[in-house]
Amino acid sequence: MVKNIKVQASPSYYACEIGVYDRLPSLLIEGKVKRALFIHGKKSLEAAREHLPSFDHIETYFEQYVEECSISEIERLTKLGSTKCCDVIIGIGGGKVMDLAKSVANEMNVPVVLLPTLASQCAAWTPLSVIYSDTGDYIKYTTFLKNPWMVLVEPTIIASSPVSYLRAGIGDTLAKWYEAKALTKGLDYMRVPVKLSLQTANLCQELILKESEQALEALTKKEVTPSLLTIIETNIMAGGLVGGLGDDYGRIAAAHSIHNALTQFEETHHFLHGEKVAYGILVQLALEGELEEMEELLSFYEQVGLPVSLKELGLTEDDELLERIASKTLHPSESIHFMNQSFTTTEVVHGIQTVETYKKIEKKEWGRD
Repeated sequence: MVKNIKVQASPSYYACEIGVYDRLPSLLIEGKVKRALFIHGKKSLEAAREHLPSFDHIETYFEQYVEECSISEIERLTKLGSTKCCDVIIGIGGGKVMDLAKSVANEMNVPVVLLPTLASQCAAWTPLSVIYSDTGDYIKYTTFLKNPWMVLVEPTIIASSPVSYLRAGIGDTLAKWYEAKALTKGLDYMRVPVKLSLQTANLCQELILKESEQALEALTKKEVTPSLLTIIETNIMAGGLVGGLGDDYGRIAAAHSIHNALTQFEETHHFLHGEKVAYGILVQLALEGELEEMEELLSFYEQVGLPVSLKELGLTEDDELLERIASKTLHPSESIHFMNQSFTTTEVVHGIQTVETYKKIEKKEWGRD
């Protein structure tokens, strides 16, 4: 029987089209906003600046975030927003900025508007934030009662973003299907929101396998094409819907536990969230004995440039490393325990070894931006 779930399907307002930022001032005025705090990264503001309209009737404050979505940074920006009496938080950037803006807005009890400049995950859509330490180690994720107020996606900005971020989004969104499938496995009854979540996760997988290579090609040419638009909306919107509809049945399982375990190694810190999650999918499939699916994904990863080994994540395989990954993966707070299977340290180590020793083919070089 499905336990009680919390359905938070979508933001109040969503749009993805060229020139969409031009709507923002009138939307803010309609929402009776007087003062807005923009939280951004250095590169994200540079990417978005030429697309931002003037805000003649709203006081605006711009503040660059410092490295991580951490507790100390949430506290700093909450104090700033409160001091300025801001009645909306606006995030401009990638996943960490989106999560930071949501956390600050939650602390201040004001709405949040999200302007993602990357399509590297569904952070702009979801009512949750992933919290890291100041040095980049994963700590926890926090869910919020309120969904984002608005999500506005300017595709020309994403068309000019580095290939590595879209590729990471492909990896993170692909996990929606494999993790949701694992989380709902064995249910004797599935409520309608969970069915919708699973169907959406399946759609994510289908679109990603079909359109990703063409989308990445478009990105190298800085062109907004149907394939690129499809992958942008799959990563941001469809990916977010999976968890928004399915709650715990549409969120994270072993693939994200592997990701979290990899963050303990400094060598992996410059790799993106979705790249590490993508590797985690392979390990999860190995743990489930789904070797045929793992082999299909290995072929796809090699086409689009996702990592297929620890070496490609900057790590050297040895017994101690594998034990550390397995131990962290199986920490009592980890999402691997949401699955209806239990795993031992030995099984996790064996799962990693299965991925590491599986037959690989020549990989297409997309490069890291």
